[in-house]
Amino acid sequence: MNARDSGAVAVARPRLFTLDTVMVDVVLVIDSLPSRGGDAVASRHLVSAGGGFNVMSAAARQGMAVVYAGQVGTGPFADIIHAALAREGVATPLAADRDHDAGLCVVLVDGEGERTFATAPGAETLLERAALERLDAVAGDYVFLSGYDLVYEPLGASVTQWLAGLDDDVVVSFDPGPRVDDIPASWRGAVLERADWLLANAAEARSIARRATLEESLEVLVEVTGRRGVVVHDGAAGCVVARRGEAPTRVAAFPGDVVDTNGAGDVHDGVFLAALADGADPVVAARWANGAASIAISRVGPATGPTSEELRALVGR
Repeated sequence: MNARDSGAVAVARPRLFTLDTVMVDVVLVIDSLPSRGGDAVASRHLVSAGGGFNVMSAAARQGMAVVYAGQVGTGPFADIIHAALAREGVATPLAADRDHDAGLCVVLVDGEGERTFATAPGAETLLERAALERLDAVAGDYVFLSGYDLVYEPLGASVTQWLAGLDDDVVVSFDPGPRVDDIPASWRGAVLERADWLLANAAEARSIARRATLEESLEVLVEVTGRRGVVVHDGAAGCVVARRGEAPTRVAAFPGDVVDTNGAGDVHDGVFLAALADGADPVVAARWANGAASIAISRVGPATGPTSEELRALVGR
């Protein structure tokens, strides 16, 4: 029986509202980064929707109802995003910005699978609070946002003000991302205080906690954020789930070939949240997320999360 079943009373399935900005990724696979003023020839390339789309596609492929709580522009980049969201069945209730196209991110993936970014923001960063107020997130729904929502004006102000008005039983998750140190302290503090789940990699966790080791960072983070818990992605070592009053639990990674790490953390986030929404214990959800990430890094591209069938074949029940 599904963990949400409750006798004869029908319970609506939780939805995932994603604020993480969506833009177009231009992915170039190269042997190594060129020297300044140099050139590198790509062995492979890909143009696709990226950013928050990675989280949404990962969750949608596990059967979760997903809503893009952001703004898509108008133009050739926006057309790519609209088509990608439609293919994944992601709802887009907010009106498109008719005056600006979506943003663009150039992603350089080197021979070790590491990625380097250069970003040109677009319509996705111009979202205003009035648009967010038209969303219908209710108790039991999930909200996902990233550090990219908090480094641009007016987006950061809009998001933090909207979060403050959410029902206390809306499950808020926050992944600070690589620009964690660029987030204004007041906005970051407000989001950390409201977040039910902090989802971060080891470097981001250490940066927020201002501690040298992951272990020390977890002790700090479970006291200042993550009303339900903290999940730290730790590369080949898997991830760690920490909850207040409990010893952290290390969840082992699944072995796999590293081809492209772009979007792997996003896939982990999306599958973790989808599993939680389906009633899984957080440690079990983290195991599913580790399996999804291992599949994602074996493929080129940002939105490479597995289908539910592919994930079950790897992880089992």
